[in-house]
Amino acid sequence: MWYTLAVAEVLIALGSNVGDSLENLREACRRLQSRFGLLKASCIYETAPMYVIDQPRFLNAAVAVESSIGPRGILFYLKELETEIGRMPRQTCGPREIDLDLIAYGATTYRYFEGDKLILQVPHVRVAERRFVLQPLSDIVPDLLLPNIGVVSHLLEQTESQIESVTRVDHALLPI
Repeated sequence: MWYTLAVAEVLIALGSNVGDSLENLREACRRLQSRFGLLKASCIYETAPMYVIDQPRFLNAAVAVESSIGPRGILFYLKELETEIGRMPRQTCGPREIDLDLIAYGATTYRYFEGDKLILQVPHVRVAERRFVLQPLSDIVPDLLLPNIGVVSHLLEQTESQIESVTRVDHALLPI
């Protein structure tokens, strides 16, 4: 019996503000490309930190890949990749060498709990409030409908109050 695995477009947000942030983003892209193949990559943006503001500015980007691995498998791979690139445990929303967040998995909505603790929610639980994620996403999938949240370009418009905190870095590119 033959089985065909569905392939989904997976959107991943990248961020770094410790060490060589540009190289950390590039290394993450190289590894994602070798594992999945990159479909699209956004521009790179310098962004102000949110939630914990007493830390260096971030470099942020987004990529689209295709995968038949489910959302939980993608999450586990991203966390492993963060460790391999050198992410050290620190306070939540604090400084980090690399941060890789699963933002969307096709048109799927998905939640994974361990006990009563939410481990993964797709689309990402905070995407609508984060211009530093929406701006790079808008570069590659502006018309994407994030289930139960909205269209990326419309969500971006709703974060206009954060416009000065996100600046495109014209001299930096991701490998694709």
